[in-house]
Amino acid sequence: MCGCTHSTRDQAFHSQGGHKPSAAPISTLPPRKMPKSVSTSKQLASIKALRKGSDLEKAMATIALIFRNSSDPDGKLRKATAKSLLHTQFGNFIEGQESKPKYKAILSELEEHVENKLDFEDFVVLLLSMTIMSELLQKIWRAKSTE
Repeated sequence: MCGCTHSTRDQAFHSQGGHKPSAAPISTLPPRKMPKSVSTSKQLASIKALRKGSDLEKAMATIALIFRNSSDPDGKLRKATAKSLLHTQFGNFIEGQESKPKYKAILSELEEHVENKLDFEDFVVLLLSMTIMSELLQKIWRAKSTE
């Protein structure tokens, strides 16, 4: 989807006659155990393995929970929902990027995505792509850590 090594490798494999699934892959995510009405922070707090987890582990778990809470029962996220999440949950990273060619290219790739839905991997690649091109990331790099 984004041109990263994984996506490019998969596209090359499929274009050379590699395995072509007849239907969308089935999610490997376990069924939802918590209703959507439970906040992400409460869901994180309920995961015993994360009680002593690092900030990075908690950040990744947060992405997974937001994806899971927004996805359909098959563990897929509609394109429209992904775009909505970019604006509601990722607004600081995409702020001011709407007119930039790279931003438009990423959204164009999303629109051209064969399936109307994204799996978790595609969603994370989308977030990563948006993060890398964002002005907020540049501000984060320039920020000085306090001791």
